[in-house]
Amino acid sequence: MPAPCYFEIHADDCQRAQRFYGAVFGWSFDYYEAADIEYYRIATNEPDTMRGGLLKRPGPVQPMQAPNAFVVTVLVPSLDTYIEKAVAAGAVLALPKFAVKQVGWTAYLVDTEKNVFGLFQEDADAR
Repeated sequence: MPAPCYFEIHADDCQRAQRFYGAVFGWSFDYYEAADIEYYRIATNEPDTMRGGLLKRPGPVQPMQAPNAFVVTVLVPSLDTYIEKAVAAGAVLALPKFAVKQVGWTAYLVDTEKNVFGLFQEDADAR
C-alpha cells in the first residue's frame, strides 16, 4: 500500500529554519547542489525514518486560518520538553497539548517560517 516517504519544509530564510530545526530536534542539513533551487537534505540522525528536505519557499505564504498542506508530526520522548525547546527557538504554540485518548499527547506549533508542525508523545494512559 502506498505510504508517505518524504517531507519538505518550505522556508523564507533557509538558514533561520536550519537553526530552528537544529536547535529543537538536533537535525543537520546538507546543501544539495543538483537542485536548481536552494535545497538542503535533512538528516534526522535516526535510522529507518522518513527522509526530508528544506527548500527556499518559491512564493509568498498566503494568509490562512488553518493548515492548507500536510502537517508533519514528530514523535518525541517528552512533549512538554519539546514544546519548551521549540518555543525557546522561536516557535509559537498554535494548539496546546491535548490527549489522544489511550494513544498519547499531541500539540501543534508554528515554526519560524510560518509552517505548522505537530509534536506527539506516545502514552497509552493519556486521557
